[in-house]
Amino acid sequence: MAVNETVKYGIIGVGMMGREHLINLHHLRTQGVVVVCIADPHLPSQQLALELAQSFDWPLKLFLYMKVFSGHQELLDSGLCDVVVVSSPNMTHYLILMDILNHPKPHHVLVEKPLCTTVADCRKVVNAARKRPDMLVQVGLEYRYMPPVAKLIEIVKGGTLGQVKMVAIREHRFPFLIKVNNWNRFNSNTGGTLVEKCCHFFDLMRLFAGANPVRMMASGAMDVNHKDEIYDGKVPDIIDNAYVIVEFDNGARGMLDLCMFAEGSKNEQEISVVGHTGKGEAFVPESIVRFGSRMEGRDGVQTLKAENRLIKYEGLHHGSSYLEHLNFLSAIRVKGAKTPAVDLNDGLISVAMGVGAQLSIQKGRFVNIEEVLDEHNC
Repeated sequence: MAVNETVKYGIIGVGMMGREHLINLHHLRTQGVVVVCIADPHLPSQQLALELAQSFDWPLKLFLYMKVFSGHQELLDSGLCDVVVVSSPNMTHYLILMDILNHPKPHHVLVEKPLCTTVADCRKVVNAARKRPDMLVQVGLEYRYMPPVAKLIEIVKGGTLGQVKMVAIREHRFPFLIKVNNWNRFNSNTGGTLVEKCCHFFDLMRLFAGANPVRMMASGAMDVNHKDEIYDGKVPDIIDNAYVIVEFDNGARGMLDLCMFAEGSKNEQEISVVGHTGKGEAFVPESIVRFGSRMEGRDGVQTLKAENRLIKYEGLHHGSSYLEHLNFLSAIRVKGAKTPAVDLNDGLISVAMGVGAQLSIQKGRFVNIEEVLDEHNC
């Protein structure tokens, strides 16, 4: 695709995250991006997306050109777009992705995390995508792009900390937000909290460790949130706190400390990476990075304010979604590009780690990654 050619996007699912993508793509209009169609069966979401688009300063003819469909198949069959953003509820990802991958017209795809809610479905998507070399599929693990996290990744990859031995990620935050029809209150729809929310962190652990997971041990429960809520006679079953330990095949270890009733925190995410020669930390939303060496000790610790001047819209994720789109757009336009920065295997492994952690809580024991990846157990 030529650099100066207009790239036409469609968005499947225009709830809260879908509208966030719409705003990000609007801020990429100077890069030759336009959203030409949306699809969502939920009429209030359609209306909110239309009102949002109407508030933008896109040329009137482009706004009038944006078509609205109730289903994703209609959007695909319209032939209007080159790229599809899938931001529908988790449990719908598998069928939508398979329809996209099996469609005669090629569409490049950015799919929100998690890739799917089960490892088996993730595998089927990966296998289907292998048959479509004319399409790029990127998974929306956008935490990689948050400026402080990206800076810490740069420090780690530069060898400043030596060989990574330990990765600790703390997320202390607010409860899950209310979504359309409260779909995110149940494991059967989300894949479980450690899949739905924490696939981001398992992806980062793997990235920092530079290795693949071997086994996981987790402890977690539903202790505070959603216990007094009832939907169609059912009480939510998603956990709201957990500790997870992950062992990697290079000897590194990771730990996740998740609490979703911790609004009284200065930072929502605190990430620590320790190598054999130094330590680095990233703090969100403070956007601070600290790093130092064992040799220089406490007095040698440096503190940086992490910023990225490319960000035109910070939005809900501190500019990471904007940078994710910018990265994917570049991949689409590079002739001969075969894989995006965050590929389907990354999506698959991040889901497998979450599934393994959920299974560990249920079984009360370590869970080997092979146990999760074995299709007979998925």
